[in-house]
Amino acid sequence: MKVLSVHDLKPDDGLRLTFEGAFDSRAALENELTPFFQALEDYSGEWMPDVVEGKRRRKYNRAAVWKSLEEQRSERGATIGFYRTKWPALSMTLRLYFSTLPPKLDILHKVQPLSFFTEAERCQKLVEMMRAWALYYPVSHAATHSLADRALAGVPDFGRDEKTSRRNGFDKIYEVSWLNVFGPKLVESVGRERMLSTPAHRVEELPNGSVLLVTWPTATDFASEEARLAQARAHVHLRPDLDFATVLRALRERSATLAPVEPRFHPDVAPLLSRVVDDVAIHERQRTIAHFNAHPPPEPEEWRPADSALPSDVADPKRALEHYSYLAELLVALFHTKVPSVFAATPESLTDVDFQFWHEDFPRVFERENIDARAVPAIGAYLGLVLVRHLGGQWIPRQKLEETQVRVGPRVWLPFVRAWNYMRSRQSLLDSSLTQLYRAAERHRS
Repeated sequence: MKVLSVHDLKPDDGLRLTFEGAFDSRAALENELTPFFQALEDYSGEWMPDVVEGKRRRKYNRAAVWKSLEEQRSERGATIGFYRTKWPALSMTLRLYFSTLPPKLDILHKVQPLSFFTEAERCQKLVEMMRAWALYYPVSHAATHSLADRALAGVPDFGRDEKTSRRNGFDKIYEVSWLNVFGPKLVESVGRERMLSTPAHRVEELPNGSVLLVTWPTATDFASEEARLAQARAHVHLRPDLDFATVLRALRERSATLAPVEPRFHPDVAPLLSRVVDDVAIHERQRTIAHFNAHPPPEPEEWRPADSALPSDVADPKRALEHYSYLAELLVALFHTKVPSVFAATPESLTDVDFQFWHEDFPRVFERENIDARAVPAIGAYLGLVLVRHLGGQWIPRQKLEETQVRVGPRVWLPFVRAWNYMRSRQSLLDSSLTQLYRAAERHRS
């Protein structure tokens, strides 16, 4: 059963929900979790999960849920996942911790795209679902907000070291999300009267002492000027020690960071840079686009005019060409599983190889000695092979690999020099990409 992964969709922001509540582990588990699933079914609507996953995937229904929990249960706890097979994409994890005091129910939930929650009615149902959960499962803090904006806010550490963050958790109002549930301890730390007088779209005291707070009618509009003003007012009201202008300025900066930037990439490298942009964290995407727009890769320098080419100095040119083919096969062997197109040795496969090296951060992860001795020769030979096959290039063998050339029209190119420059760092994979050299050779072949 194939589920719709967030990776199947165009990279976009999503709605992140976190909920950590207590439950009674002495009660029958089905009885204790029924309110959770009842609220999920009542209020999720069009993003309702249709797949539950324990040891295997099953079509969602209560019986499948109980079976999955039974499969995954241990003395310490149980973890199961929920997904969808259709748009919008859902990834939700339910973790039960039996060994903590009190036993804990932890929910991590993402719906993509965030734009799905443009309608106020969908947002209202989500609020009611969170309210129902908070009524039944005592919660210290729960929140729902833009995934990208949460990352810019520094969730969950908020500038603290990881050890301190794990120990103290959300022990004061570090951030006000679009939807919040503050448990009794947080409410009392702020002051119940102050908490209930917060300027916000909705503030409701729950019977168990928690307070539900919604800053704005819709989740999608979180970065608008009006929503940021509401968010800043609520935050400063709950934290009088904060300065309103400072808080608002930080929120506006986050909105500017997330504002869409139109890609203006050089055509030679646009396919590669577009894939890189899609692979970075969603909160870094627009800044990455802006950086690539402002700093295009330099033109390849690994060439010389054909009339100044070094002549071949090998005794057996045929054997030299066989050696280059052998070296190119080493790259095929390295990437044939992760990059199936590497078998084809096409211009498109160069882009696939470029991206895979960048994705793996290959120059940093692997030992420099092995990179220079093994990877560089294989990459240079593979690049030369593509120049020969697709641009009518001609090898000019040399005893030293770094002097070996491929003649294409009025220029000779130095594929092994390019490969050496390419493998210096993760940034050099983009500045000296195989894709760009090929396109430059293609452009200058006549």
